[in-house]
Amino acid sequence: MSTLRHLKHDLPASVVVFFVALPLCLGIALASGAPLFSGLIAGVIGGIVVGALSRSPLGVSGPAAGLAVIVLTSIEALGSFEAFLLAVVIGGVMQITLGILRAGVLGYFFPAAVIQGMLCGIGLIILLKQLPHAVGYDADPTGDMAYQQLDGGTTFSALSAMLSYIDLAVVFVAAVSFAILLLWELVLVKRHRIFQILPGPLVAVAFGIGYQFVATRWFGGVALSPEHLVFVPVAESFDDLAQLLVMPDFSQLSNPAIYTIAATIAVVASLETLLCVEATDKMDPRKRTTPTNRELVAQGVGNTLSGLVGGLPITQVIVRSSANIQSGARTRASAICHGVLLLVCVAALPHVLNLIPLGVLAAVLILTGYKLARPALFRAMWSHGFEQFLPFVVTVAGVVLTDLLTGVALGIAVAVTMILQHNYRNSHFLHIETRDPDVNRHLVTMHLAEEVTFLNKGAIRQELASLPDGTRLVIDQSKCVYINHDVREIIDDFIKTAPTRNIAVSLVEQGAAARGAVPADLRAAA
Repeated sequence: MSTLRHLKHDLPASVVVFFVALPLCLGIALASGAPLFSGLIAGVIGGIVVGALSRSPLGVSGPAAGLAVIVLTSIEALGSFEAFLLAVVIGGVMQITLGILRAGVLGYFFPAAVIQGMLCGIGLIILLKQLPHAVGYDADPTGDMAYQQLDGGTTFSALSAMLSYIDLAVVFVAAVSFAILLLWELVLVKRHRIFQILPGPLVAVAFGIGYQFVATRWFGGVALSPEHLVFVPVAESFDDLAQLLVMPDFSQLSNPAIYTIAATIAVVASLETLLCVEATDKMDPRKRTTPTNRELVAQGVGNTLSGLVGGLPITQVIVRSSANIQSGARTRASAICHGVLLLVCVAALPHVLNLIPLGVLAAVLILTGYKLARPALFRAMWSHGFEQFLPFVVTVAGVVLTDLLTGVALGIAVAVTMILQHNYRNSHFLHIETRDPDVNRHLVTMHLAEEVTFLNKGAIRQELASLPDGTRLVIDQSKCVYINHDVREIIDDFIKTAPTRNIAVSLVEQGAAARGAVPADLRAAA
């Protein structure tokens, strides 16, 4: 019933995610050296299957740009795409095993500054990668997110190269689409309810399709050429569609290289998923928490099925997830609906989809990228202090100049180094003390140590989540010398949502012990 109540928000959001996901599925398949249809298969399974099994309220799964290089080199090493699909199947089984073994707890150890840096870095990559498509320079596939591009250039060299390939028709379509998006978001949604229900990106895409249809039919000189349009493989019948499904080569089960590649896929896909889960939960307006072990199992099932029917490896993807959140989605129904749209439209409407200009989709993604990398974010991170800003900016630079996992690893290395410097001066621990219940409530006192770092946030989050409803909680910070920003956020978020569970929270602030202060409700209880 809750899902049905939110469907008015989830359906429009799913349409936006569909238009974002469609070119990414095709572009990632192209960047991976795999059949184009394999990217669409992964998108459908990531939306419908993983969306149904996952408990991530706003995360959207599909083929990931971060795995493109691994896919490309693995296909070359194994000699066939069918052998690679077997590695995907086995990698999916390994992911399921990781979830059962509760490896999802690793997701709690990513610092907030690094997650913010990852989001900002991805936003900058989207901006930089889509600008060439917005002017008609389509040398690099839409789904390629790596700094070193497939055409031999880099993310920055493409920006100078695009100046020699400007197509005025593409610029016009992209500019009008961008104007529609801004007008919709800044003006029209505030004027009438209909504009909140009808997504602006859908209107921009409809404009692009209409432009191409009219220009092709009556004004051929200004029509966009095929390289500036989305290209979806066209199946003339269901038999043709079935032939596009490729089966794994099970004769390769005795090949040791299969298991090495499968383990690589399982580890990298799991890390990318956990990173995206942390980032998505952080952006969730309702501050819900995704069960990470369940997410690994869902992703593993998705990868196993994707490999069995000829699809690319799947992870939860931050580009689609952020577009989902920014479009107002409320539940995972949006992710499932986007998968259904991919399936239906690719099977029934490929000719219409092939009229969509890449410039329109570039406009949608540029706006998404700007929201992730807005200048105010840099100011906000600076205001949190140097210990937050340095890992943040290192992660941003690493993600933009290398790849997602390398950038995150660099950011974590900086954050850990700074934490170790703190731990050199002060030890840290977490102590929970439970007292006898009073007449009305169960009383729990949580004493925080002198040094509370992001390494403690997983334990604190789990302890807070496990408190019985109706508890009276006292968070004693009186002995704290340092409380990490991540932990403060967890405590603040818990205090905001505690009334929904009838939990009363009292804080003993830092330095209160020296003043002999105690919470007022404890004095009354005594």
